[in-house]
Amino acid sequence: MRSPKLAALELKRFGRGKLPRAALVALLLLPLLYGALYLWSFWDPYSRLDKVPVALVNSDQGTTVDGKRLDAGGEITKKLHASKTFDWHEVSAAEAAEGLEDGKYYLSLTMPADFSSKIASSGGADPTTSALQVRTNDANNYIVGSISRTVFAEVRSAATANASRGFLDKIFVSFSDLHDKTAEAADGADQLKDGAGKAQQGAKELADGLDTAKEKTGELTGGLKKLNSAAGQLETGTKDVAAGTQTLADKVNGAADKARPFVKDPKNLADSAKLVADTAKVVNNHLGKLTEKAPALAALNKRAATESDNLYTKYCVSPPAGQAPLPPAFCAEAKKARDVTAEAALLSGDVNTLVGNSGGDIDKLRTQLNDLETTARELAVKAPGLASDLDAAVAKVNALNSGAHKVADGMVQLHSGIGTAAGGSGALGEGVGKLGDGAHSLDGGIFKLVDGSGELAGGLHDGVGKIPDYDQQQRDARTQVMADPVKLANQSLHKAPNYGTGFAPYFIPLSLWVGAMVAYMLIAPLNKRALAVGASPWRVALAGWLPVAGLGAAQVGALMSVLHWGLGLEMARPALTIGFLFLVTCCFAAIVQWLNAKFGAAGRILVLAFLMLQLTSAGGTYPVQTSPGFFNAIHPYLPMSYIVEGLRRLITGGDLTPVWQGCAVLAAFTAGALALTALAARGKQVWTMDRLHPELSL
Repeated sequence: MRSPKLAALELKRFGRGKLPRAALVALLLLPLLYGALYLWSFWDPYSRLDKVPVALVNSDQGTTVDGKRLDAGGEITKKLHASKTFDWHEVSAAEAAEGLEDGKYYLSLTMPADFSSKIASSGGADPTTSALQVRTNDANNYIVGSISRTVFAEVRSAATANASRGFLDKIFVSFSDLHDKTAEAADGADQLKDGAGKAQQGAKELADGLDTAKEKTGELTGGLKKLNSAAGQLETGTKDVAAGTQTLADKVNGAADKARPFVKDPKNLADSAKLVADTAKVVNNHLGKLTEKAPALAALNKRAATESDNLYTKYCVSPPAGQAPLPPAFCAEAKKARDVTAEAALLSGDVNTLVGNSGGDIDKLRTQLNDLETTARELAVKAPGLASDLDAAVAKVNALNSGAHKVADGMVQLHSGIGTAAGGSGALGEGVGKLGDGAHSLDGGIFKLVDGSGELAGGLHDGVGKIPDYDQQQRDARTQVMADPVKLANQSLHKAPNYGTGFAPYFIPLSLWVGAMVAYMLIAPLNKRALAVGASPWRVALAGWLPVAGLGAAQVGALMSVLHWGLGLEMARPALTIGFLFLVTCCFAAIVQWLNAKFGAAGRILVLAFLMLQLTSAGGTYPVQTSPGFFNAIHPYLPMSYIVEGLRRLITGGDLTPVWQGCAVLAAFTAGALALTALAARGKQVWTMDRLHPELSL
């Protein structure tokens, strides 16, 4: 017989009886059954994340900043509950740790006790970054850790938004203080320059006089008395100059110490200034649109009010002759509409009038916004050089102060020498010579002081121009630029090193089920000879189960050898893992044997359908809580649910309670399946016409 005729006869066999037709339909629907169930279980897990239980630990004690209470932890807790991202459970730290370990919670988010105080520290002298602590446990579910990183990025962003305003406001206040103090220092440097110039002129005249006195020793005694008096005044003057330079140095150094923390990061300062400039430009553009649209809005509302009033008057106050009056309820509603439109017209007219009358103020505001944008961009350009300019100015002030003190000390010595010279006429010639030398040295020192004070004054005036001076409105505008003081501290218990390790508990039992399924395609679930001779049903069942169970043990050894030595799978408890998998393959063999023994050819289709139900409800990829309710309902009643959970603990580590629970469930399934197979064997020992001539055979 040719091949086409054989194929036709095989197809005709499926038309005999109801069972072959049902088997044909099942074969046709099997791909759809597989694909539909699989896609259904993972169709949209992110929409059901609010079913995933997670622990929330709010240990934040809060703090007080500038007289105001800051409770960042409480604010974030409210936002998390409102977002419904997860099924949040507010618990203690101990409960969160225990729940994360035993699988009650998939992850935990902890806000530490100092969370608010560290956020508030961003505006103080010692800013410290705060941390949201996230802990996951890959032994519970590997995917949740990946999901949490995306979710908590938004939480971190919300926490960061509460941390920067006080810090930036203090920066801008310090800039204003630094600007004012530097301006005062510049004015003082100008006065110092004038005084030093006068002192230099006096020192020059003193040196010239001493030269003349040396030549005219006869007139020296009277001149020395006058010189002694002048030297006393000069000593007082130089002391005053030294005191002034000391005060100047103290103010400049104090202002510089306040300014250094804010100019030491020029990139952050420049970025903040650029953002302020861009914001001012956007606000300026919107002001122009306000003045443009206000008149048209007022005219439109006025027209609407007029039309509404005309309609009300025409149909409710003075209706046309012959027309029936409108219902009172309608007129009442029309009157309300007329009043509302009249009020809207009046309000929009007031707005238009306000905009028109405030044209000068708006223009002034736009000018101020332009100035703000210009100033901010200048600050961004000059930010890199502020630190070096500040250090240079401080160095010049300190050098000036040191020189002024040296001049004052020298003047004290000079005054003392003049007194000695006036009293000792015997050594007058020698003393006058020394005094002349000292006076020339003083002249040279004060000349340098004049040059240094001039450079100091110029440098301080340049610094005043470079340091921004912000008023309250400008500071408020700039504090909208947010810093980033919050980081996410992510910690995982029993972390899986890769996706392969994370999903191994899902794919290992799948492969073992397929192994048992294929084995019973080659090995008869019930020995026909044993059935024919009337052997004990239990013996028949065990005789059909033991070969496949032994083959499954060999499959476990080969599979785990390849995974470990070939792919690098590391198991936390290798021996327990192998023993657990031996129990798994024994259980699978018993279930597949029963389905084949009880239902015959249809049992092979049921084996595949049972596999699909287990795969879609075991929670091997996403948490089972993200699947539709059908899969949540069957999850506790299928063996692969316990197998996946147990293998996770054996491969990645963790509490072994799910492993022992899984062993008990697998043992119960194995014993129950063998008992059902024995019952099926007992039924098979009775021969019927259906067994002699089956409707379907595979």
